Amino acid sequence: MNNNPIQKALLTLAISLAPAFAAIPAAQAADVDKQLAQTEKNVIQWRRHLHQNPELGNREFETAKYVAAHLKSLGMEVDTGIAHTGVIGFLKGGKPGPTVALRADMDALPVTEQVDIPFASKAKTEYNGETVGVMHACGHDTHVAMLMGAAQVLAGMRDELAGNVLFIFQPAEEGAPDGEEGGAELMLKEGLFKKYKPAVAFGQHVTSSLPMGVIGYRSGPLMASSDEFRINVKGRQTHGSRPWGGVDPITAAAQIVMGTQNIVSRQIDITKEPAVVSFGKIDGGVRNNIIPDSVFLNGTIRNFDMDNRQEIFKRLKVTAENIAASSGATAEVEILEGYPVTANDPKLTEAAIPALQAAAGKDKVMVIPKITGAEDFSFFANEIPGFYYFLGVTPQGTDPATAASNHSPRFYVQEDALKVGTKAITQLTLDYFASQEKQ
Repeated sequence: MNNNPIQKALLTLAISLAPAFAAIPAAQAADVDKQLAQTEKNVIQWRRHLHQNPELGNREFETAKYVAAHLKSLGMEVDTGIAHTGVIGFLKGGKPGPTVALRADMDALPVTEQVDIPFASKAKTEYNGETVGVMHACGHDTHVAMLMGAAQVLAGMRDELAGNVLFIFQPAEEGAPDGEEGGAELMLKEGLFKKYKPAVAFGQHVTSSLPMGVIGYRSGPLMASSDEFRINVKGRQTHGSRPWGGVDPITAAAQIVMGTQNIVSRQIDITKEPAVVSFGKIDGGVRNNIIPDSVFLNGTIRNFDMDNRQEIFKRLKVTAENIAASSGATAEVEILEGYPVTANDPKLTEAAIPALQAAAGKDKVMVIPKITGAEDFSFFANEIPGFYYFLGVTPQGTDPATAASNHSPRFYVQEDALKVGTKAITQLTLDYFASQEKQ
């Protein structure tokens, strides 16, 4: 959290001067709260059903059916099979106005649940040739349930809406299976935004790093880009007692590991935005006294600036190739671009703060530090102004600093937070419409 008093004062001033969304009338707000209260139990029931029946990315077949049936029951236009298993609900408002896109991701993770709850997942499936457990260890079940709740509330007041709502239930946020496309990028590739032309996009994500019901946000870069690199260092095999008889790719690989750290510490302007280059895998050799032909290096790049991202790509290739060449080896560098930086539109962020405060309380909405994790909501936010925020789900009495993190088999959601998230995404939509109607 931001504990710098000067930064806090500047933030408070910026918020006070920011152009907020127009608040909806008090009578309408009271009616919305009443509908949200009536939906709360349903949201929890939907979440428990989804939690007990998780599916991996691009395999969310039953989840998609469950969501589509709900949207159809609300009388909206429904489209399925988007990016394999994605579901779209289009709610046309009674008054002319812009289209707001609301997004929830649907996929679970290959994690065996260790949380002792009555609706714990017992699901198993095949993943990379192994039988694994399946769990909503990142809370996507809650995202779906909260957006289903928001859909029910907004559909019930469609005649009052000064615009349309595009409900995006997205598959494969955690990444498509090897050899497949998926997620937000594929939805856009298939023409989602070209067809519906949304003006803005909102999304939310639960996190154990915040107390229950607390909302964390940040203007500008919020989450890092995520890219994978693969480096194949090729030498010439020889006996370990006679290294001069060949070319040692292990020592070359070791120098590459160390040398690439200079990219971030010495070659990139980290006062602009931070970056990380990390190696997660080194594979080479079969025996203690044989210098192998090759060594494979595998790692990740995280950063918060798209120009820096390209510069890191270039310097990683040059560094690896030249270090390898200096010892007579070669280095083949492959970079697999993943998710771009998730950046919140500054004007949209500033305007959204009062809506978040109305949902959670003024004392429970705060600026959070940058997050080096990645999100494919970034693809949506690269196309149109986007705003993405985090909702705390760690129970009172549990320190978020020590709570089981997202992706853990012990990740736990305090369900009381779901009413805050459902109201937040609903409030953002209504306040945005109200502000556009007054222009």
